[in-house]
Amino acid sequence: MSLPDFDLNPIEFGTALPAIKSKETLELLLRRRSAPAPTLGLPAPSEDEIELLISIGLRVPDHGKIGPWRIVRFTPETKSHLVDKLKALAESRSDKQAAGALLKLATPPEALLVISSPVQPHKIPLWEQQLSAAAICQNLLIAAGALGYGANWITDWYSYDAEAKELLGLKDGEEVAGFIFLGTPSEAPLERDRPNYAERISWWAGS
Repeated sequence: MSLPDFDLNPIEFGTALPAIKSKETLELLLRRRSAPAPTLGLPAPSEDEIELLISIGLRVPDHGKIGPWRIVRFTPETKSHLVDKLKALAESRSDKQAAGALLKLATPPEALLVISSPVQPHKIPLWEQQLSAAAICQNLLIAAGALGYGANWITDWYSYDAEAKELLGLKDGEEVAGFIFLGTPSEAPLERDRPNYAERISWWAGS
């Protein structure tokens, strides 16, 4: 798959960026749907497309401009090696459910690991820094869909387990914001139930 035809040149610091109306963006967001990870196969995004996805992913709100996140990439070989290590960890605990959950990591041909790497201590609240990392995950999902690929944002047990986090190379204070799995869905994802708008929205009544 080739990159869309648009200006890919870096934007110079201080350049005015006017708001642009985009019907296509609104339609994409209104119909956005994650593709189940086990359905993701080849073709995967090309190297140029991955670089574009990451560039888009990093354009998130970042209070204080401190960049409290980082992204880890995998080759097919290193991802397979990670799956083997995590499988051995799960089997050492006789945890069949944890071992089975690794199918979601093993199947997709491409994965990006987004890590919340907050700057501490800092005047910017920790929660705001963590939200910035989560925004990268959402940007990646949207951008992948705009390129015509399927994507899924997953954490699962290996994002929270202390030994698994050590395997992933997380440093003190870091957390997994999410794995973004990428590929081409073998079948179109079906629409799922969505929250009831009226139940989620309220008006502030004042004091």
